[in-house]
Amino acid sequence: MVDHSRLLRKLEVDFGDSALFRQALTHRSADSRNNERLEFLGDAVLGLAVSEALYRRFPQADEGELSRYRARLVRRETLAEVGRELDLGEYLYLGSGELKSGGFRRDSILADALESIIGAVYLDVGFEKAAALVLRVLGERIDELEDVDELKDAKTRLQEYLQARQRELPEYEVSDVRGQPHDQIFSVICRVPGFEHVVAGEGSSRRRAEQQAAQRALALLSDAHDE
Repeated sequence: MVDHSRLLRKLEVDFGDSALFRQALTHRSADSRNNERLEFLGDAVLGLAVSEALYRRFPQADEGELSRYRARLVRRETLAEVGRELDLGEYLYLGSGELKSGGFRRDSILADALESIIGAVYLDVGFEKAAALVLRVLGERIDELEDVDELKDAKTRLQEYLQARQRELPEYEVSDVRGQPHDQIFSVICRVPGFEHVVAGEGSSRRRAEQQAAQRALALLSDAHDE
């Protein structure tokens, strides 16, 4: 039996129906009682919660801008990234085939599981707490929307830059974490295979540090390409 207590603490959710929570973590390859229906419900809750948050946060934004912001926040890649930050793959129930093929790392499975959890929270304790969960896991990304001129973040732009040139994707590694638990600074190293420079970034979260490192790597690669 998988112990879900650590994941529940990360989510900051008190779940009354443990069977429902297990179902949210169960892929269709593992059981007929799986998370597909919960994913459908969670997708709707996620969309509404994010839409309301953006509507209130950006009173001057038009419909098109709000739609683009929402698309960035609810896309598969973003949800999978959140799933990895929560170590969600460790808690998934997968069939043997998915386990062997590394399904616990797959973007689609992680994103679907996160939506399923949101749907399960909605059924268990209602929309208000499900929306609060959405804002907890996506809040930092919503905050960062004000600080970017482009809707694609640095990691995405670096990845697309390398893919367009048929180069291997970057690797990120946490090199140091310092400070008190409530006020930590993360240091991250970004390595691009075939590129001599090792680039570092810092931030108040691993994600922020990775974004800074990606931005610096992209700048160096662009400069090298222009020479």
